[in-house]
This record gives sequence, C-alpha cells and structure tokens, in this order.
Amino acid sequence: MKEFRWPVRVYYEDTDAGGVVYHASYLRFMERARTEWLRSHGFDQGALRERLGVLFVVRRIEVEFRRPARLDDELTVSARVREVRPARLLLDQAVGREGEAPLCEARVEVACLDAASGRPRRIPEGVMAELGGAG
Repeated sequence: MKEFRWPVRVYYEDTDAGGVVYHASYLRFMERARTEWLRSHGFDQGALRERLGVLFVVRRIEVEFRRPARLDDELTVSARVREVRPARLLLDQAVGREGEAPLCEARVEVACLDAASGRPRRIPEGVMAELGGAG
C-alpha cells in the first residue's frame, strides 16, 4: 500500500534537557501524520465522530528509537497501512531525515470505536473501502 509522508520541523518545545527530541514528541509527530493521512482521504476526525459516530484511537503502539533528532531538524513522518481488519487498522510509521535511515520506527494498532459508547465497532463500509487500499 502507498506510503503517506508528512513534513515536520523540530522546535524547542519538542526537545529535552539534553537538546535532543524528547521521546514522547515522536508520538505527537506520528499522531499528526495519521490525522493528515485520514484527512488526505477525506476523513476529518470531527466529521467521523459527528456524521458516522466513530472514533479512531491508538490501541497499541510499539516504538523503536534508533538515533536522535535535534532542534531545527526537518523531518519526514511516514505512515503505511500494513493491514486492515474489520475494527482495526495496523500501520507502520517512521520518523527521519529525508534520504537517511529512520530515526524512529513504530507499529501502530488503531481501533475503531463507537463514539457514544466507547466500545469497539466495525469500520464503516465507506471508510473501509477508501482506506483498505490506501497508503
């Protein structure tokens, strides 16, 4: 499936006392890329909740940190759908400098929930059709 790429610049607020990107900042970068990936397919998080009554939430994430990013680095965050299941999406994500090996890689499991009850539910048919072959 096609890879989605989203640019991000490292700001002072993203770094720790050692001057490198704080580990939780990578999770924010990945969240933004997943949100923009959905948006690129016509699915706004608020509209999914309001119109279809669903939420996409991270159920599980496994991250491997390889090398640090630093202040002012221009990074690219990628997202690629690995598998689509009836109520879950499995994605591979990475953060790195263009043309270099990833600084950080993650496997992300995103669950579809009913917005009212918070219980798992199937991904709506139209969303599944669009994202099933998406990158």
